[in-house]
Amino acid sequence: MFQDNPLLAQLKKQIQETLPKKEGSIKATDRGFGFLEVDNKESFFIPPNYMKNVMHGDRVMAVIRTEKEREVAEPQELIEQFITRFIGRVKLIRDRLHVVPDHPQLKDAIKARPVKGLNPELLKEGDWVVANMTRHPLVGDNKTFFCEIKEKITDSNDKIAPWWVTLARHDLPNAEPAPQDSWSMLEEGLEREDLTELPFITIDGESTKDMDDAIYTVAKEDGSFEITIAIADPTSYIEVGDKMDKEARERGFTIYLPGRNIPMLPRELSDELCSLLENEKRPALCCRVSIDKDGVIQDDIHFFAAWITSQGRLAYDNVSDLLEHGACENWAPNETILEQIKALHGFANARSDWRAANAVVFPDRPDYRFELSEDNDVVAIHTDPRRTANRMIEEAMITANICAGRVMQEKFGFGVYNYHNGFNPEKLDTAMDFLTKAEAPFEKEQLLTLEGFSALRRWLNDQDTTYLDNRLRKFQAYSEVGNKPAAHYAMGLDVYATWTSPIRKYGDMINHRLLKAVISGQEPSQTPDDSVGEEIATHRRNHRMAERDVADWLYVRLLKDAVKDATVFTAEIFDINRAGMRVRLLENGAAAFIPAPLILDNKERIECNGELGVVNIDKMKEYQLGDQLEVTIAEVRSATRQLVAKPVKQFPAPEAEKAPAESAEA
Repeated sequence: MFQDNPLLAQLKKQIQETLPKKEGSIKATDRGFGFLEVDNKESFFIPPNYMKNVMHGDRVMAVIRTEKEREVAEPQELIEQFITRFIGRVKLIRDRLHVVPDHPQLKDAIKARPVKGLNPELLKEGDWVVANMTRHPLVGDNKTFFCEIKEKITDSNDKIAPWWVTLARHDLPNAEPAPQDSWSMLEEGLEREDLTELPFITIDGESTKDMDDAIYTVAKEDGSFEITIAIADPTSYIEVGDKMDKEARERGFTIYLPGRNIPMLPRELSDELCSLLENEKRPALCCRVSIDKDGVIQDDIHFFAAWITSQGRLAYDNVSDLLEHGACENWAPNETILEQIKALHGFANARSDWRAANAVVFPDRPDYRFELSEDNDVVAIHTDPRRTANRMIEEAMITANICAGRVMQEKFGFGVYNYHNGFNPEKLDTAMDFLTKAEAPFEKEQLLTLEGFSALRRWLNDQDTTYLDNRLRKFQAYSEVGNKPAAHYAMGLDVYATWTSPIRKYGDMINHRLLKAVISGQEPSQTPDDSVGEEIATHRRNHRMAERDVADWLYVRLLKDAVKDATVFTAEIFDINRAGMRVRLLENGAAAFIPAPLILDNKERIECNGELGVVNIDKMKEYQLGDQLEVTIAEVRSATRQLVAKPVKQFPAPEAEKAPAESAEA
């Protein structure tokens, strides 16, 4: 009798208008209730009946009222919806379609229907789908959530689901660009030098097909070097603004996922026509430069177009075995190739020594490589250390990119540049507090300069532990891409512009076209605008998240038996927050979370301090960032692709707590 009473409704509205309102984000829990997290760190309880109208992550305006002597939040207005397009799994409830979002905090099934043209008979329990949210309880007269199934990704039991689902989640292509009937080289107004007689060599992984760099090195009697770096030239086949160019820009990068890659360019270009294959004549863009005996890049930087023929398709491990052990068991180069290997090795040592003394050299970390069976099961994970040959190629590419940055800076004042601003200005004072306590020999003003920041990085590399280095990284800016020259503090370089992977990176294709304009003396056929940095950063972020997501899925498959086997792993701590610490398993690269209760199930005795990056037990520091410890896997969460670990080390009760128990037994 009262529910449709207009006076009662008006009175309720008036009361609502007098209540305080707060804007914040929804944080859901496993037990049905949730919290409104306000920007000023306030938090308000949301009862289960109100949580039915919102989702984890929604940004809302809520009224704050007192119910049963407790302040609670009632969400009333949707400001920003957490999910619109999402990935989920089909769930049939009373034979009606629902979708459960694939997200750790979203567990409720959402009523659904397929879009027009998608046959509902094709959708089975557990199938992976892409869906769009079309109805939210806080918008209009809606009472429930509702979504439309846009497309089916794959069947529930498909072993290739990690790849298809991840690519769909990040809206990335799942196939290479369509091939063309034929490819013709463009008329670019470039004269190409014939260098086909020079013994260029490539050094890559055993299975690499898209070989984009070849090197010819001359070691001189005075200890200096002349190096010619030849880079594959896809822009000699792709015109600015044509269909292939637009698709390459839309893709941004070749997608590298565990076990497979999806090239930015069609494979007949990336793996054949442009790949610097052994004994095949190929067009290349080249940089020739001298390096003195101390590793200093000279001013005779020369870019030119050429024809080259690789005379040695070498593998990282073979070259490394040769240089590290004096011989490789299953391979030996001829005298000409051996001379090239030794010259390149000498060049790389000179440059590495210069960078170690004047710029920044990062500590070596291994790469982790998944070995998959034909039906996409994880067979093993291989740890590939950074070896001598890897460093040789790395030094050559860094040198080439420094040269490109300098030439484009002098000629145009623009290009596609990688840069890093050092410390985030808002966090510099906090960083200085840490450095002062560590008695680091640096002043604040020094760290604002490239030289000072580089000196700090070198000092950190010499410390006995990586704790301070790990801690300070949280106060640094992110590496960025822009169209103006700028210093790269993290590398200790005044300018850096990549052009050495045009088969795999669209930004490098832009720089190729700029360098060709330098060579020909013509106006550039393409110039980067202000949006190029954001565009490239978005592509790079999506690709990195996709790589991580597939890896997490495969780690769960690999380690499914680790709990019952009680396998002990060595782990390194890379993050600490109030809930626990995140570690990386050094044997295979998997990331795992260690909740505070699995370190010590006593809230009074344990403190996980994210600000300081330490875990204290009984007010004494037990763990800190960078520490290594032994762990076992406590839980493998297949649904959310998460690993939960626990330390092998146990923490007994302090003596004061033991005494009463011992006396009671007596």
